Amino acid sequence: MQSHELDFRIIGDDIQLVEIELDPGETVIAEAGSMMYMDNEVRFETKMGDGSDPNQGLMGKLLSAGTRVLTGESLFVTHFTNQARGKQKVAFAAPYPGKIVPVDLGLLGGSLVVQKDGFLCAAKGTRISITLNRRIGSGLVGGEGFILQKLEGDGKAFMHAGGTVIERRLSNETLKIDTGCIVAYTPGIDFNIETAGDLRSMVFGGEGIFLATLRGTGTIWLQSMPIRKLIQAISPYGKNVRKESRSLLDNFLER
Repeated sequence: MQSHELDFRIIGDDIQLVEIELDPGETVIAEAGSMMYMDNEVRFETKMGDGSDPNQGLMGKLLSAGTRVLTGESLFVTHFTNQARGKQKVAFAAPYPGKIVPVDLGLLGGSLVVQKDGFLCAAKGTRISITLNRRIGSGLVGGEGFILQKLEGDGKAFMHAGGTVIERRLSNETLKIDTGCIVAYTPGIDFNIETAGDLRSMVFGGEGIFLATLRGTGTIWLQSMPIRKLIQAISPYGKNVRKESRSLLDNFLER
């Protein structure tokens, strides 16, 4: 199915949203719960499946929905359609601070591998599936697990990532990366896991025991603050925040 063509703009800096302008009859698909606002004549419908195959039967939809559950995503995909005679807008926000990255799948060879929670929205016609990490080492310690998302199509798709996002082009090169900092890569890239130097470096180096290694020719996207690191950074303050909140609540109730 040929993807719908989307006009869009990215709004914001550190906590971004993407506003998409839909022509009459156009549809954008998105993760459940990611919509921020929409014009009055935009209608949404929650479905099993991404709608990329109009002739897909019930079993196919169930299988597609089941594979999404394996990646930790919602069972359903929400379809937003412009039912007006003029243009309408709908906006989607990322679930945590970071950047929204627009990509044109048609210019990337029609396929992109994305971390399991990196997909935000895409033009209708985009196929969302899973791809299995073939190397057991990468699956066990790679920070992404055995299962990654795969986006296929010829239209625009939008990813979200934590912190600052950089795009790198590899030409038969190798790049070593913190395991949680990978956002996405094109199929020409080989993803593997290697130990981070000798035993002393692994224990005392502060970089972890393993590093991700990306080899080949293609494009990769990296994030400076994956959600795992963000949680680790703020978790030591969680107990103090809860204590202060309880204290404020007790003082309020005593009045």
